[in-house]
Amino acid sequence: MPNYSFYAVPAAWALSIAPHFYAIGLANKEHGFWDNANPQGFLAQLNKRDPKELTPAQQRIIRAEAAQQNGFENVGLFAAAVLAGNFAGLGHDTSTRCGTPSMAFRAAVKAELNHSLQLAGGYFVSRVLYNLLYISTSSQQQGLSNLRTGVFLGGIGCIFGLFIQAGNKLFT
Repeated sequence: MPNYSFYAVPAAWALSIAPHFYAIGLANKEHGFWDNANPQGFLAQLNKRDPKELTPAQQRIIRAEAAQQNGFENVGLFAAAVLAGNFAGLGHDTSTRCGTPSMAFRAAVKAELNHSLQLAGGYFVSRVLYNLLYISTSSQQQGLSNLRTGVFLGGIGCIFGLFIQAGNKLFT
């Protein structure tokens, strides 16, 4: 049976790059092109301009690229948490080699797996919300930017929860 937990890593990567594709589409609509030969130079040109001179679309392009960068900066931590969970055997019934596991043991494995899935799902929800908040929140919306920070920290909390769950499993 496949280990679906590893599928979460490419899914997290896809959530990380999604804002970039949004920025490309917005740049094509706003400027008629996206400089794929020099995307960093294109972004640098926008960043050099006075923020007051940028159109709302140009500001969203800059924020979408920043959201993408943030995603790539923490997707490795998520991947490490998935690996730690697999190393610890989270959600795996490893006792079947020694006989039929008890109903209580099966229930514990199921609860452990459900908690891991909830943490991974929480991370995915946080990344979607984070991307939406980052792209749509202007610098004049301080309250929403604080909410974005809270959503980011919630996602990191889910990752830490996976590490803690793995550590607890290895300890027992």
